[in-house]
Amino acid sequence: MDEDAAYSSVTDNTLTEFESYEDFLDSQITSTDLYYLEDEELARQLVELGYRGSGEVLKREEFAARKQAAEASRNAKRNQQKELSSAGRCLKDPFLQALADREEANRSGRLTTIIFIRDKNANGQEISGYIDYAHRLRSEDFAAYFVGKRRLLPRMADLSFYNWETQISTSQSSPTYQVIAENASGLLFKNKADRKILNVDPLLLNPGDNSTRTPLKSNLYKQVVLYDHVTRRKT
Repeated sequence: MDEDAAYSSVTDNTLTEFESYEDFLDSQITSTDLYYLEDEELARQLVELGYRGSGEVLKREEFAARKQAAEASRNAKRNQQKELSSAGRCLKDPFLQALADREEANRSGRLTTIIFIRDKNANGQEISGYIDYAHRLRSEDFAAYFVGKRRLLPRMADLSFYNWETQISTSQSSPTYQVIAENASGLLFKNKADRKILNVDPLLLNPGDNSTRTPLKSNLYKQVVLYDHVTRRKT
């Protein structure tokens, strides 16, 4: 079964190379066939009936359907690659590479990553905060961050923001996470898809169900931590 599937896949990809059904039939006609038959149309008919040709026998309707499906699949893959802001980037910083590794999963909703960043802003003030990666990906062009034109820093509109010099502190829920700020356990985030709690306390070994905490070294930021949550939607 696996061999049949692999063969079918190769054949379907090859079908996109033919402009028409006639071109597909012609590819299976040999010079010997034409020599003996002396009729190109007859040779095509024999290939279509399975009497000539070394390839798979396809009717016109099946050829058209499989060619259309193969082209749609190829276009979908191209569009997906275009949507990824990190596609084709040469990323040397471990943090940016980690974001690139998680981009597709966050866009599709299979993974929801919270980014903790501590660094200085343009005014030299130390700031820190928690960023909903999936929400930021949907709301702005991340290519600028991956190519180094902009620096990814927490904002007052993110899940959490704190300016250590001015003492300004804000928190705001996102489409992915609900912020639970007033809690004895500290700052918590509830995933809106599966309602699982993510605890960002650095002293905890486990931040929550289906969640992991990954500290990263970065040449671009003072401190970076990624909290990854694998989404389990309720049915």
